[in-house]
Amino acid sequence: MTKKIFHSLCLVAFTVFLASVVLIMVVLYGYFSRIEQTQLRMQTQLAAQGVELGGMKYFDDMDIRDYRITWIDKDGSVLYDSDADNDTMENHLERAEVQQALSSGFGESQRYSSTLMERFLYAAQRLEDGTVLRLAIAQNTVLTMLLGVGQGFAAVIVIALIASVLLARRLSRRIVQPLNAVDLDRPLENEGYEEISPLLRRLDGQQSQLKAQQTELQRRQNELEAIIGGMSEGMILLDQTGRVLAINPAAMNLLGAEGSCTGKDLISLSRDLDIQHALNRALAGSREEKSVTIRDRQYLINANPIISEGKVSGAALLLLDITEKAEAERMRREFTANVSHELKTPLQTISGYAELIQNGIAKQEDVQPFAGKICAEAQRMMQLISDIISLSHLDEGMGDMHFEDTDLYSVSEAVVQDLQARADKAGVALSLTGGPAPISGIPQLVHSIVFNLCDNAIKYNREGGHVTVDARGDGTGAVLTVSDDGIGIPPDQQERIFERFYRVDKSRSKASGGTGLGLSIVKHAALVLGAEINLESSVGKGTVVTVRFR
Repeated sequence: MTKKIFHSLCLVAFTVFLASVVLIMVVLYGYFSRIEQTQLRMQTQLAAQGVELGGMKYFDDMDIRDYRITWIDKDGSVLYDSDADNDTMENHLERAEVQQALSSGFGESQRYSSTLMERFLYAAQRLEDGTVLRLAIAQNTVLTMLLGVGQGFAAVIVIALIASVLLARRLSRRIVQPLNAVDLDRPLENEGYEEISPLLRRLDGQQSQLKAQQTELQRRQNELEAIIGGMSEGMILLDQTGRVLAINPAAMNLLGAEGSCTGKDLISLSRDLDIQHALNRALAGSREEKSVTIRDRQYLINANPIISEGKVSGAALLLLDITEKAEAERMRREFTANVSHELKTPLQTISGYAELIQNGIAKQEDVQPFAGKICAEAQRMMQLISDIISLSHLDEGMGDMHFEDTDLYSVSEAVVQDLQARADKAGVALSLTGGPAPISGIPQLVHSIVFNLCDNAIKYNREGGHVTVDARGDGTGAVLTVSDDGIGIPPDQQERIFERFYRVDKSRSKASGGTGLGLSIVKHAALVLGAEINLESSVGKGTVVTVRFR
């Protein structure tokens, strides 16, 4: 802006200067022309008086330098001329000043010489004898006068230009200084030109509006950051080029990103082709869902395009951890298959023995053993169904049961008494140690935990083996320990024994009437009660299961 003002001021100053010079020259030229015309008129009158008094003798010994004198007869012939031979001169009767003098007594005229670049002034007066005396003087034109004073005029122009530049620079700075000093943060507090007051008021209004919009945008951004920051799912917002606009901590941890990710390409954070494919589909305007494996966990990518004014302006990626869901689905399928298999086997046995008895194929002495088999399989089915119902009840959260004060030792004592006959039948010594162990729990679940652990210790033992149940308080809660010296559990199977229908020794479990759900019930009951389970086992040496109640 300063340069434009500077150039404008210089141009205006130079233009005004030239116009002033031209105007002054024209005015002065006209002024001096009038003076010369007046002098010429006076000289003509004086010369006319001299000629009337002296005739041709008036011209003798006359030193004429500035003027040209011509005496013209009544018929236009030249009687005398101070610059040329009168005999060779043309007739002057048609000259304008001569015509005026003959008609009115005095005449004036002006004529230009394009070759000499001069203007000639003429004044003519009629004498008493009818002749005309004419005086002429040469006057330079304005252009000639300018050329004559060219050197001085050029010096004046140079001085004027330098002065114009200096003054224009100073003036432009002074003009712009108030504008540069405007405080845009407080437009109405500025002292400057009155002409920019409407602009400052408008700026103040726009600033108020922008501050309100900025506050609203900041509030929305804080809300968005709070929402996506508190999400356990990964959330990534990207622009139309695939650059990250926002990413929450969950997504950063999932992709292993560090530092600021804003402005980076998604491919620099993850080179997973499935994620890139989902993003490309979203940027193309299509919604995409894809299941991917990241760090040994299963995630569902939900990619949605962000539409603004009918165009795709970006994409939003939501990464949902579905590992537990996928695992639950896998376990559900396995559970359904296992339940079908476990129910099918006893039903086939019952159906087979019943068909033999119904058709009279079975011998009389075999009827009673067959009936015993049918009864045993039916009891196994009932136990299986009971365990399934218990697990379903645990999966639903045990909403109809309530915590109450319970003595772990008393529950263990009742369980030992109930299983004593089964232990004696299996040739296993079952014993109880410990003391009072008060806890807050659900009695049915506490009983289920103790019962299933003891039952398993008896089933997977050997004849002459021992099962010891220890229940005692530890100051912050209670500890239940069930140890045996049975067959033990291989190390590679210890993590799976709490799965539904998983059996270490399938043939032994079925022979003993096990359903494969006992330890799964123990695990789910412990989760409901907030208890911790620890297992130690060696093949051929036995197993120790510890449950800590808090």
